[in-house]
Formats: sequence, structure tokens, C-alpha cells
Amino acid sequence: MDPKPSSLPEDFLKQTFSLLTSDTDHNSVSLVCKHWYTAERLSRRHVSIRNCYSVSPEILTARFPAIRSVTLKGKPRFSDFNLVPEDWGADVQPWLNAFATAYPCLEEVRLKRMVVSDESLEFLALNFDEFKCLSLLSCEGFSTLGLEAIATYCKNLTELDIQENGIDDLGGDWLSYFPENLTSLEVLNFSTLTSEVSFDALESLVSRCKSLRVLKVNRKVNLEQLKRLLVLAPQLTELGTGSFMEELVSSSVNGLEDAFSKCGNLVTLSGFGDATLLHLPAVYPVCGNLTFLNLSYANIGPDELEQILVQSKRFVRLWVVDTVGDKGLEAVGSHCPLLEELRVFPVDLFDQQLGVTESGLVAVSKGCPKLHYILYFCQRMTNAAVITVAQNCPNFTHFRLCIMNPREPDYLTNEPMDEAFGAIVKTCTKLQRLSVSGLLTDLAFEYIGKYAKNLEMLSVAFAGSSDLGMEYVMRGCPKLKRVEIRDCPFGDSALLSGLTQYESMRSLWMSDCNVTMDGCKKLAEEMSRLNVEVIKDEGDDDRVASKVYVYRTVAGPRKDAPPFVVTL
Repeated sequence: MDPKPSSLPEDFLKQTFSLLTSDTDHNSVSLVCKHWYTAERLSRRHVSIRNCYSVSPEILTARFPAIRSVTLKGKPRFSDFNLVPEDWGADVQPWLNAFATAYPCLEEVRLKRMVVSDESLEFLALNFDEFKCLSLLSCEGFSTLGLEAIATYCKNLTELDIQENGIDDLGGDWLSYFPENLTSLEVLNFSTLTSEVSFDALESLVSRCKSLRVLKVNRKVNLEQLKRLLVLAPQLTELGTGSFMEELVSSSVNGLEDAFSKCGNLVTLSGFGDATLLHLPAVYPVCGNLTFLNLSYANIGPDELEQILVQSKRFVRLWVVDTVGDKGLEAVGSHCPLLEELRVFPVDLFDQQLGVTESGLVAVSKGCPKLHYILYFCQRMTNAAVITVAQNCPNFTHFRLCIMNPREPDYLTNEPMDEAFGAIVKTCTKLQRLSVSGLLTDLAFEYIGKYAKNLEMLSVAFAGSSDLGMEYVMRGCPKLKRVEIRDCPFGDSALLSGLTQYESMRSLWMSDCNVTMDGCKKLAEEMSRLNVEVIKDEGDDDRVASKVYVYRTVAGPRKDAPPFVVTL
């Protein structure tokens, strides 16, 4: 007979729980019994907080006393679209203050959409002697002076990943602040910084860090410099190339090709800014091993894309911009049989002469049966095309279709796009994330509520007919974690239809809908463990709640809310 959970030795439980890698698994074992709860909290080394206001630093540090790694997310995702004011909140400093006392052995901090000052980065560098890893994604508030502090004081740094941040780039001299005896760096990413870097400092750093496996440089690093870096670091597994802008000289391309030929471990390649057909042969030697190709910053055309794709049949992930056109996507369908993820970004949101259409999407679905993640920006779409895509790729877990013209119908039939998304949720039973767009009536949301039983995240813009649409979703999708809605005709009835869901959800965002302050107050009264925040814009009617952010919390109303955030 198996022993009862509580009778297992605590050392055994700690050892076992320390092997768990999933937050979900950690949370599950902590609910078995009090004994397991205690063992799990003492063995936990990593914690991921997907909303920095869902818990306080004090509550976190009291529950988990031995954390070494923290992932912390701040502002709602719609801050990426400038819908959240800059001084809304999400300052990392209170967290660092608590960590300095509770977690002196902290090694890793990963921040997303947080406000990070230079002073915070210096505090981080000075207060954690064993600190090794810093990742900043879509953060704001700091400059390269903060990076100088990290480089100067973090003696054991293994990762510095700076990606898509609102950073004040004061120049590339920060690279020269790494001490001459630092050899531990494994990941260095400064691809989205704009200033010319100190190449001597970069070259010296790369040459002495023999374990460097990820290097992503910015567009100021030229082809000759890139070649020199590759010669020093042939062990790289991920590379961001910088720019190919310089005038072509055959010797430089040949030299770069030779350097690439010695990089037998590369599986991820990104960059290619300003690359042309004449540049591409330089990277052919590594294409055969690549599984992830990120061209989201390279406005290449269909011919350039195809020349890369024919070099390998192993691509699993591919990110491109819509300059590749439908012809480029047809090449994807022809040459990428193992593709699982495709993202097509717009180079211009407003130029209707550019871009991709339904034919490109269908071509990919026909040739890539393993596709389960797609993000697709386009100017037009048809129901028939999406129905075909669902039939060709029934294993979608993420389907994010962004028709850039608001409320755009099926351009051939002029019908709403209801049947398109209905086909996705009916056929793709594993669907976890869905972004809908185009002209949609409540019927589309009825389909979602009826069939999308594994849906965790839903994004909606310019869609729906009435409150009934949102009610279908909130009452029909039991696994919802996050819902984002903007510019939809949903009001108080729709907001209150989620009363049974909000306790288990992470957050709800609604902006420019028909929600009122009275509706928000009623929600706050009914659900005391939710924070219901209304973000007021200048000139807003006192009765209207134009931006509403609802989230589950164990910390109560936040103490740093600015005057324009009303917490109910």
C-alpha cells in the first residue's frame, strides 16, 4: 500500500519538488496537504509572477524563503499599444528592496513591462553578490548608465538580455565596463539598442567568454565586425546578425561565409537588416541546422526568403514581415514541412498595397501540417480560407489573426467573419490562445463559448454586436486566464457576466467599451478579492469607465496608484 502523502520524509519531498520545472506542477503539489505545502515552499527556487500587483513583495518573501530566480511582469499587455499611461505603475524598486533582505543569494531576475530606473539597476548590481542573470523585455525608465552598473559590479554575470525596451541609449561605451577577468557570460543580447558600440570592448568580451552561446548584436555592427566575432565564438547556438547595410565587397562576403561555415552549433538566427540576395550566400553554411529563423526586423522580399528556405528542411519556427508577400509564404509551404510556429508582422499598418492575404495563409497550412502557432497580420481575409486552414492544421494551440482594417468583413462575400473563427474553435480542440478581428457578430462569440473549452487567453478588438457576445465567452470557457477587449459594444452586463470566472482568472482588460462606473462598483462589491481599477483620461465623463483593469490579488488595493487610477 502506498504511503500517505503526509508520511513521506520531508527531505525526500524537498528533493523531489526541487526537480519540478513547471509552475503549475509546483502549485498542484502544494495543494495536496499541509505537509506537502510546507515542503514545496521551502524547496521552491524559482517563482513567476505574471502580475506584479497580484501579490506583494512581503507576501511573496514570507511564503518562499529560498528563491534564487524571479520572473516578474508589470503593466497590462495593452501598454504595448500606448493604452496605459507611462506613469501607471509597475516600479521594480519595492521588489528589489524586499529581495535584498529576503533573498541575498538571488541569481536571476527577468522583467517584462516593468519600470526600471538606473538606480534600480545599480541597486541590483550592488546588493546581490551571486547575481548572474538579467533579462529586460519591454521595460522602460533606464539608460545605458544602468547597464554600466550591471557590467561593473556583477562579477559572475552569465546573461544580459536587453530586448525592445524604452531605454535612453547614451552610447555603446557601457560594454567597456565589463572587468577584464569576466569570462562567465553565456548570453548577450543588445540587438535593439541604437548606438554604435565599443567594438574593441565587445570583441575582447566575446574572445574571453568561451561559454558564450547566445550573441545578438545591434545594427551598428557591420559585416567585417560580425565575421571577427564569429571567428572568436564558433560555439554559438543563437546569433543576431546586426545590419547588412554596407556596400558589398566579394571578399567580405566570402570571409563571412567562411566564418559561418565553422559555426556548426547554430540553431537560431535573427537579424538580416538590409540584406539582399547578394548577401545571403554568406549564411548558407549554417542554414541546414537552423530550427528558428527570425526575420522580423528584415524587410526582405519573397525571392530572398525562398533562397534561405531552400537551404534547409528543418525550420520549426519562422518570423517574417509581410514584405515577403503571398509568394514568400508559398515558399514556406513548399520548403518547411516541420514548421510549428509562424509569425507574420506588418511593415506598414496603413499601406494596403503591401502585405499578405488569405492565399498565403492557405499555402502555409497546406504545406505545414504540424503548424500549431500562428500570428498573422493581413489587410483582408475570407471565411473559406480560415475554414481551410483549420482543416489543414487541426492542432492549433495559438491562433492570432489580425485583420488590420477594423470590422472588415469577408471581402469576397461581404459576410461577417463568424464562420471563420467558428471553424477554428470547433476543429482546433487544443486551442489555448485566440485573437479575433474583422467584422464579427455575437455568433462568433457563441461559437467560442460553446467549443473553446481549453481557451486560456482571448484578445478582441472592434468586434461583437451586444453584451451577449461576451456573456457567451465568460460563461462557456472554463479555463480562461486572461481576456483583453478594446473598442467593442460590451457594457455592464457583459462585465458582470464573469462573476463566476474572475476568481480563477488572472486579469481582464476592457477599454473603449460601454462600461460604466456603476458597473465597476457593483463588480467590486461582489468580488472583494479582485482589484477593479478604472484608468481615467482627461475629459472623461465621471459616469464612464473608459479603461478597466480587473485582476485577482491577495495583496489588496495597491498603494502606488496614481491619481488617474481609481481603485474600487
